Amino acid sequence: MRVVVAPDTLKGTWPAERAAAAIARGWRSVRPDDAVVEIPQADGGEGTLAGVRHARPEAELRSRGLVTGPAGAPVVGAWLDLGDGTALCELAVVAGMHLMPELDALRATSRGLGEVMAHALDAGATRLVVALGGSASTDGGLPVLEALGDRRPPPGGATVLCDVRAPLLGPAGAAAVFAPQKGASALDVAVLEERLEAVAARLGADPTVPGAGAAGGVGYALLAWGAALVEGAPEMARLTGLEEAGRDADLVVTGEGRFDSQSSLGKVTGHALAAFPRVAVVAGEVAVDPGVWSASLTALAGSREAAMREPDRWLEAAGRAAAHAWEDRGPSAFVPPR
Repeated sequence: MRVVVAPDTLKGTWPAERAAAAIARGWRSVRPDDAVVEIPQADGGEGTLAGVRHARPEAELRSRGLVTGPAGAPVVGAWLDLGDGTALCELAVVAGMHLMPELDALRATSRGLGEVMAHALDAGATRLVVALGGSASTDGGLPVLEALGDRRPPPGGATVLCDVRAPLLGPAGAAAVFAPQKGASALDVAVLEERLEAVAARLGADPTVPGAGAAGGVGYALLAWGAALVEGAPEMARLTGLEEAGRDADLVVTGEGRFDSQSSLGKVTGHALAAFPRVAVVAGEVAVDPGVWSASLTALAGSREAAMREPDRWLEAAGRAAAHAWEDRGPSAFVPPR
């Protein structure tokens, strides 16, 4: 039997690579003769670069040196050279919320991403893939364009992986929905909305395009620059080989921190349920029925706190439970509703 273990990061608990390893250990402890492959995933946000590097060990991590961090202090900038002229840059590596001493939605900057992109282009990249998500800023992406200067998208194009489908403006946009998560008060949100409206007036691209609101409007700025905005999870599946491996596998085990009604909107788990013939879902919490066999770490551990204290233990337990379910209930329990 061929099993592919391909979870997303369990945000706030465990990176995707460690989650995949723990689930795989659990499965192998029950069915040691199965061929189990670990392909950790991301939805275009935090963990994208690490996931692609795990799947493609021949790729070279290239250093830009120090770049502008989200709070203005320097941070280490890096991008991944995939060896075919493609450079993969991840916003969260240089401008993520985790790099802020304290959240400050009004002052945080995305400039470091532009500096890394510029370095990749100057190094000869013929295609760019840029992962957005986990941003500390809501600056409309103007600092990214300033850092890029007069550089244009390379001949192979620029693809932007968006972890959300939000537009730039309005009640479903970057400021209203995501700025409060970055420390913005209600008054700050109003100020940021005005800032984004000014960016839209200046750049002239369509602010209603899905993903324009990604990373506090960086998606919109890169759209105006000439990049294409795409859903992150399907493109990540292609970059890591999951797309092909999942089609050929008997089972894909995927997961995330919380499976809920938003999981089908461009998330890793939702993509797996739509793309592959047999799927198991492992999540920190399962708030809605995914339509296939699933395991909640909170339920296995007895509480959310217990699950977060020992994620390895409960991810491994979920892997064992999935293997037993396959033996006891058969493949039909893992077929997503279509």
